Amino acid sequence: MTLDINQLQCAQWRQAFANGDFKRGKAYAAQGRSTLVSLQEQTLKARCRGSVEKSYQQRITLLAQAGYYDINGQCSCYVGYNCKHVVAALLTLEQQQQLGQAPQSAASTAPNPVKANTKQTLHISDAPVLPPTPQLTFGSVTLQRYDMRSGRTLTTVQHRAALAFNYQGHLCSGKPSTDFLASTGPYQRLRIYRDLAFEQQCRTQLQQLGWQASLRQSEAVPESAGDPYELASEQAWLAFMQHPLQQLREQNWQIVMLPQFQLNLLAIDNWYANIDESPGLEWFSLELGIEVAGHSISLLPILLQLIRQSPQLLDPSYLAQRDDHEVTAVYIAKLGQRVALPYARIRPVLQTLAELYIREAITDEHSLRLPRQEAARLTHLQAQGIEWHGGANIRQLAERLSQPLDTLSPIPTGLTATLRDYQHEGLTWLQNLRQMGMGGVLADDMGLGKTLQTLAHILSEKNAQRLQQPALIIVPTSLLANWQDEAALFTPQLQVLTLHGAQRQTLFAQITEADIVLSTYALLSRDSQHLLAQNWHIVVLDEAQTIKNPRSKAAQCAGQLNAKQRLCLTGTPLENNLSELWSLFNFVMPGWLGDAKSFNKHYRHPIEKQQNAQRLAHLQGRLKPFILRRDKQQVASELPEKTEITQYIDLTSSQRDRYETLRLAMDKKVRDEIQRVGLARSHFVVLEALLRLRQVCGDLRLLSAADAEQYSSQDSAKMLHLMAMLRSFTSSGRRILVFSQFTSMLALIAAELEKAQIPFVQLTGQTRDRRSPVALFQSGQVPVFLISLKAGGVGLNLTAADTVIHVDPWWNPATEAQASDRAYRIGQTKPVFIYKLIARGSVEEKIQHLQQHKAALARSILEAGSSTSATLESADIASLLAPLNS
Repeated sequence: MTLDINQLQCAQWRQAFANGDFKRGKAYAAQGRSTLVSLQEQTLKARCRGSVEKSYQQRITLLAQAGYYDINGQCSCYVGYNCKHVVAALLTLEQQQQLGQAPQSAASTAPNPVKANTKQTLHISDAPVLPPTPQLTFGSVTLQRYDMRSGRTLTTVQHRAALAFNYQGHLCSGKPSTDFLASTGPYQRLRIYRDLAFEQQCRTQLQQLGWQASLRQSEAVPESAGDPYELASEQAWLAFMQHPLQQLREQNWQIVMLPQFQLNLLAIDNWYANIDESPGLEWFSLELGIEVAGHSISLLPILLQLIRQSPQLLDPSYLAQRDDHEVTAVYIAKLGQRVALPYARIRPVLQTLAELYIREAITDEHSLRLPRQEAARLTHLQAQGIEWHGGANIRQLAERLSQPLDTLSPIPTGLTATLRDYQHEGLTWLQNLRQMGMGGVLADDMGLGKTLQTLAHILSEKNAQRLQQPALIIVPTSLLANWQDEAALFTPQLQVLTLHGAQRQTLFAQITEADIVLSTYALLSRDSQHLLAQNWHIVVLDEAQTIKNPRSKAAQCAGQLNAKQRLCLTGTPLENNLSELWSLFNFVMPGWLGDAKSFNKHYRHPIEKQQNAQRLAHLQGRLKPFILRRDKQQVASELPEKTEITQYIDLTSSQRDRYETLRLAMDKKVRDEIQRVGLARSHFVVLEALLRLRQVCGDLRLLSAADAEQYSSQDSAKMLHLMAMLRSFTSSGRRILVFSQFTSMLALIAAELEKAQIPFVQLTGQTRDRRSPVALFQSGQVPVFLISLKAGGVGLNLTAADTVIHVDPWWNPATEAQASDRAYRIGQTKPVFIYKLIARGSVEEKIQHLQQHKAALARSILEAGSSTSATLESADIASLLAPLNS
C-alpha cells in the first residue's frame, strides 16, 4: 500500500490500537475534543480535552512499514502510550486533510507519494519468564441525571476497580492468551508469556472478596487500566477499603488510586475521649474525637451532620442491625478527605445523640453534657480501645451500671426467709442502685415478693451500718398490717414505727430511733411538716401507682421528701397511659424523663397516638437500667397452670328491655353534653352512662331502691349463672374468690349465699378487720370469699383459692390481673381457674376491647412490645353506647 503522510487513512494505522481505545478515540474525535498543533515530517503534535475537562498533550510518530504505519504515540495522560487521545488526533488529522484544513508536513513540498521504507524491519525479542504483579486501579466518577418524576437533577457517584497484571512494566488484561507483544520503542517489540494460572487465581480471590466483573460501561477508570470490577453496594466498598485491601497490599498487590477516587480513606491514628466531671458527679461532659494525619478532630459536629443527612441513624433498630465491623464514611473538611468510622465505636454515641436530638437537648457543638445516670452509655465505648482522658469516677460508675448483677450481694444476716434466685438478684439490684446513689422501680409481678426484697435491702443497709437515718415506707392504709406482719416475720431485728391513727402525734419524736417508719398515702400530706423535716436513708412507695396523678397531694408531697435513695414498688407501673409512668420516675429521679410537657411531646403522644416504634425504643432504653420487672412465667416455674375462661351470658328479657330504654336516654344525654362542653369536659357524664348500663348487666336491683323492690334475683342472668357455679364448685371442694366492682352487688350475692346456706366471708372498703376473713378462708373454714375489686386488689395472699370469678369487668386489665393474682402467686400449689362473666353484646363486651388496648400499652413499655392509645375517643364512646345487639 502506498503511504502518504498528507493523505492519511485510518486503515493504515488501525492495527496499532485495541478496539476499546479506538472506539473511545473515535467518539472524542467526533466531539471535536482534539486540536492539531503541528505536523513535522512523520511526527504529529496535538492536544485533547479529556473527560474531566483536563487537556492532554500527544506526540505521535508514524513509522512507515510495508503498507501500514507503526504508531509510536506518547501522551501526557495516565495511560501514556497509544491511548484514545492518540486515536482522536489521528482521526482528526484525517478529517482535516479531507477538508483541506490540515497542516502540511514540513518535509514534504508536494503531495508526492512516499514509498514504504522497506529497509527498516520490526525486531521482536522474548522476555524472560517472570511472575507478574497484580494491579488494582480504583476510580470514581460523578454522574448526573434528570429525574422526570421528581423534576430534580439527581447526582450519584459510581466507583470501579480495574484489574491488570504488570509483566516487567507492561500491563496486560482482557481475554487470556499465552503471550502478547509489548512495544518498547520504534520497530522494537517484546514478546511476554502470560502466567494464566496465576491470573485466574487472582480473579478468583477477588470474587471470593465479593467482587463481580462489571458489565456496565463506566468512566470511573480508563479501559487501559484493566478489566473492570464492581462491588454490590457503598457499604461493601467501605468494608473492602478496610481490612481486605490491606491484605492484598501485604500479598504484594499493586494498588493505584486515581485522584478522583472518592473512597481513598485517611487512616485513623488514634481515638480519644475527654470526660469532664462535675464536682458532685451530678453530670459529666463527653467529647469523642479522632487523630488523623497529626490533627485532632472532634466527632460530635461530624456525627450531627451525618444524622441530618441520614435520619435512619435516629432509629435504634437500624443501629442495632449494623455489624460492629461495618463502617460509615464521613468527610473531614479540614483535611479534604474522608475517614471510615466503625459502628462498634460510634453506636453508643449515635444512640445518645438520637435521644438528645429528639429532645432538642444538644447545646454544645463539640461535647455532650449528660446526667450521671447516662454513664452506662460509656460501657461499649470503653471496650473499643479508646484513649481516655479524665472521668475515672464516671467510668467506674458506667461499669457498675452495665453489669449490676455479675456478683450477687450477700444475703443479710438475720433474714428469716430463703430468697429465691430472682429475689436475690432483686436484692443485688437494689444494693447496686444504692451504691451508685440512684433510685429505681421494682416492678415485679404481683406475688413475687417485692416486700421481702425491700426488707432484705433495708436489713443489708442496717447490717453495714449505713442506716444512720430511718427508711420511710408509704403504703395504702389496707397494707399497713401486711407490712407490720412481714417485717416482724422476716426482719425481727428492725425497729418498726407505724404512724397511724390519732395517737401518731405522740410518735413523731420517736422517728429517729426507728429503722423503718410506716405511714400511708392518706396521711402523707397531713403529716408533711414532720416527714419533710426528716432526712431519710431510703423512701419507699409501695403500690406506687397511687401517685400516678402527678398533681395529687400525695405525689407532690412524696416528691419533696429528702432521701438518699428513692424506690417505687408496683406490679402495675403503667395502668392507663404513659403519664403515670412519668409520675413514678418524677419521684424516683426527678428530671430523668424531662418535665411533663416535654415528655408528652417527645414520648407519650408519638407512642400512644402514632405508634412510633422509634420513640418507644428510646424510652425503653432510658428506663432499662432503673426498672426491674419479672413476671411469674420468667421466675417461678413451680407455679401451677393458670386458665382464663370468659363466659358470655344472655341477659333476661327484663334486663334487655331496661338496658335499651336506659341506653337511649343516656346516649342522648352524653351527646348533648359533648355538644355543649366538648368531649374532654364530658368525662363524668360518659362515666355515669356507662355505670348505669353496667349496673343493668349485673342486677336490676342495683339501679335504685324502687328497682330493688320491683325485681328479684330471678331477673338477673348473672346472679342465676353465678349461683349455679358456686353450688357446683363448693360441692366439688373448690375454693373460690368472687370479685365485683360494686359492693352493693356483693351484698346481693351474700344474701343469695345465705339462702343457699353456703358459708362465706367478705372484704370491702368498710371492712376494718382484714386479718380475720383472710384467716378463715386460708384455713379452709369457708369456701367462698366475696371481695370488692378496690379493697382486695392488693396486699392479699389467698393461695388457698383455686378459682377466681370476676362478676363484672372494669376498664383496666391490670386491676383485674391484680385481683386474680391474690390466688395465682408464689405458694400456690394447685391449678388456678379464672372466670370472667360478660353480658353478651353489652357494654361489658365492648369494655373488653378497650382492655386489650390498655394491656398492649403496658406491655409496650415493660416488655418491649408495640403500643396503642389508651384514651377514650369519640368512636370509643359511640361503640360503648351502641344498641345491645350491635
